[in-house]
Amino acid sequence: MSQKQCAIKNLFKFLILSLISISYILASPAKAHDIPASVTIHMYVKPQGDTLKLLLRVPIGVMNEIVYPTWGPGYMDFEKVDPILLDAASVYLNDELKVFENGVAINDKTITAYRASLPQDRSFVDYDTAIAHIKSPPLTNDERLYYGQAVLDVLYEFPIQSDQSKFSIQATLGRLAMITNNVIRFLPPDGEERVFDYKGDAGIVELDPGFFHAFFQFMKMGFFHILDGTDHILFLLCLVIPLRSFRALVPVVTSFTIAHSITLISTAFGLAPNTLWFAPLIEMLIALSIVYMAFENIVGAKLEKRWMLAYGFGLIHGFGFSFVLSSNMQFAGSHLMTSLLSFNLGVEFGQLFILLLVLPMLNLLFKYVVMEKVGMILLSALVAHSGWHWMTERSGRLLAYQFEWPEINGAFFIELMRWGMLAIIIAAASWLMYELYKAMNKKLKN
Repeated sequence: MSQKQCAIKNLFKFLILSLISISYILASPAKAHDIPASVTIHMYVKPQGDTLKLLLRVPIGVMNEIVYPTWGPGYMDFEKVDPILLDAASVYLNDELKVFENGVAINDKTITAYRASLPQDRSFVDYDTAIAHIKSPPLTNDERLYYGQAVLDVLYEFPIQSDQSKFSIQATLGRLAMITNNVIRFLPPDGEERVFDYKGDAGIVELDPGFFHAFFQFMKMGFFHILDGTDHILFLLCLVIPLRSFRALVPVVTSFTIAHSITLISTAFGLAPNTLWFAPLIEMLIALSIVYMAFENIVGAKLEKRWMLAYGFGLIHGFGFSFVLSSNMQFAGSHLMTSLLSFNLGVEFGQLFILLLVLPMLNLLFKYVVMEKVGMILLSALVAHSGWHWMTERSGRLLAYQFEWPEINGAFFIELMRWGMLAIIIAAASWLMYELYKAMNKKLKN
């Protein structure tokens, strides 16, 4: 065999072995340095005198780039693990936890206590018990605990000027898992415990937000929610396509605004149904509202009654807005009503911004590009296509829930009373809207 043939044969073998190795690596389950899908971190934040204490608990198994001393079949060696636990806290937590006093970062922080704990340990049920636990004697090898099952408790202390200051925290913790579930309990010196429960990096979380902070944060949240909500934007587009003038849109947009404000505020006060299937039902009905409005534009809209449709569908969209608001009300502090109203105000500004962009574009489109009737049908058909896909997809999610007849007991009648109160509020507002619209029409005719 010639040298050239040998070289080709060896190259061929190398390629085959490389492919086998790559296939083995891809097929093998990831091990040591995998980032877990999700992890829950519990924290207590307590300012006291000239010190702020931050106590947290995190599973040791997610800090898997650290080599922990073990014995036997993989039990954690508690006689040797102490300095390794400190290293793990330093590597995974120190740079990911930032505390601010009156908006200024506190760069000084010290780990004053740490220890491994059993996964079934219940000391984090309250702050005092958790503090007593972290200062108790460490575990011993008699526990026979695998390192991946243990949890790590760490106590940080930050020097502060006063425990009456305004504090905020930023806990990124992105190295621990793809999604972090953060449960923060803030214990102010002269107030009730406040709990924050959120996923991922929420940025800087104000632990005791002031009035103006809550106002502007929630107004910004409402503004960007309407801009991010494609289904809400398409519904507004369907409303304005056949009207295209601010004067004609005033009663329609006003009725839509009043309607979604009613259900948004009512939900914030606990009057909406509190069942698992309610959210997917509302999402499906929002898609249905888009399809209905689009088809009405295609077959011929009854513009004099469009405000009624806007009002009816606005009630549904208000529930949709409330789902976003309800998960963020925890960041309002003591300014619940302010945050609620400012969120609604942000939604209105978002709607106005969309209308200011869409109306001139529609007028230019129908004037220079396509005939009005044809353009209205084409745009509505495109919107209906998207809405139909959403409706079928969301209907499938809704049907995945098992519907059961409620048990007739005290809780059922309390729920029924809440729904009844919501129905009365909606009926009263509907009657007032109708009378107001009738009076306006009468005045215009005269």
